[in-house]
Amino acid sequence: MSLSPELLLHGYSIGIFPMAENRDAPELFWVDPKFRGVFPLDGFHVSRSLTRRIRNCGFSVTIDQDFTGVVDGCADRADTWINTELRELYIQVHQSGYAHSLEIWEKDQLVGGVYGVTLGAAFFGESMFSRRTDASKIALAYLVDRLRQTGFRLFDTQFLTTHLASLGAIEIPRSQYRQELDEALNANADFTTPLVQSPEGVIQRITQTS
Repeated sequence: MSLSPELLLHGYSIGIFPMAENRDAPELFWVDPKFRGVFPLDGFHVSRSLTRRIRNCGFSVTIDQDFTGVVDGCADRADTWINTELRELYIQVHQSGYAHSLEIWEKDQLVGGVYGVTLGAAFFGESMFSRRTDASKIALAYLVDRLRQTGFRLFDTQFLTTHLASLGAIEIPRSQYRQELDEALNANADFTTPLVQSPEGVIQRITQTS
């Protein structure tokens, strides 16, 4: 199956997403899980240890400064579903304004991040990576805070992993997901809205609702 950026976005709009079997797989396939992983935007779990890491890690956080680097970081593992075609597709979708990244930096080195696709007020999280302790958790904390502040209603994680569940993600049936997706697609949000996301501000806003 060969995809265009337009077809990829249409798939997200009807509740399905593409994957490859592995980095060398020549074919893509659509996935439509019976149960969908989502992150309630008012339910991010912040442990005391993560609070300390956010406050004291010394990392800097940016958005859309190195989208390709984040995608490549996510694919830099022994087993990945991001093949060459998907990598190029996401870069094209980013260039058209419908895919975004949040980067975690240690000085000038990219040490973590997360990327996803946006439509309406829905954020479809694709993948994240970490090259330092808790870098992916910190990325998710900043991401959830940004999604809440910029009007998003749905944070789709596709699948529920133990890691995501420990941070507050849940699983919902396909029918409920489709309903939440429809509501989000009919609302507006802007991922790129300028924000001041200081460590103390992120901690305060997230812990007020977690």
